[in-house]
Amino acid sequence: MTQIQLPLPFGHRPALGRDDFLVADHSAVALGWLDRWPDWPAPVLLLWGPAGCGKTHLAHVFAAASGARIVTGDPGLRLDPPALLTAPAVVIDDADRVSDETGLFHLYNAARDAGKSVLLTARRPASRWNIALPDLRSRLQAAPAAEIGAPDDPVIAGVLVKLFADRQIKVGAEVVEYLLRHMDRSFEAAYRTVAAADTLSLAEKRPVTVPVLRRILYGGEQS
Repeated sequence: MTQIQLPLPFGHRPALGRDDFLVADHSAVALGWLDRWPDWPAPVLLLWGPAGCGKTHLAHVFAAASGARIVTGDPGLRLDPPALLTAPAVVIDDADRVSDETGLFHLYNAARDAGKSVLLTARRPASRWNIALPDLRSRLQAAPAAEIGAPDDPVIAGVLVKLFADRQIKVGAEVVEYLLRHMDRSFEAAYRTVAAADTLSLAEKRPVTVPVLRRILYGGEQS
C-alpha cells in the first residue's frame, strides 16, 4: 500500500514586487503609465486585460511605490471616498465588478479635488462596462487606459520558472516545454498548475515531472 503524505496548509505567498514582474510587450505600456505616477493627466488610470494577464501584480507594484490602499471590487462593495483617500492613492482591483456607481463617481471627484490618484483594474475597457450613471460613464471613458494583452510563450515560460523557483522546486526544461504545449496561456493558469504540482509532489514525495503534470492537466489520460 502506497503511503501518501498530506502536505500541511502553510500556504504560499506569491512574490508581487516590481523585480518579480516580467516586463514584456504585452505589459510595457501599462508599466510605463505606472512609472509616470504621480504625473497622470487625470485622477484615474484604468488597466484592463484578460484574467491572469498580470493586472493584480501590477496593482501591487503600484501600491508598493505609491502607498496606495488596495480594495477588491465586487457587487457588494460600498465605497467610502473620504476613508479611502486617507492614503496617497487607491487601487480598486476588478473595478468592473463594482455596482456602487455613485460611490465610484464620488471617489473620482474626491481624488481629483484632493490631488490624489485612483488605479482601476478590469477585464474590459470602460466603454464595455454596463454603467448607468452618465457622468461616471463619461469620466471613465475619458480617463487614460492601458490594455495588458495575453502573455506570449517566452513570458509564460519565464513565469513558470519563477513560480517553481519561488517554491524551491527544481524542474527540467522538458517540464516547462510540456506546460507551454498543454496549459492555458495565462498567468492564472500558471499559478494554479504550479500550486497543484507542488501539492501533489509533496503528497507523493516525488519530483515534479511530465507524468505528474499530465495527471494534473488530464488525469493521466493523455500523453
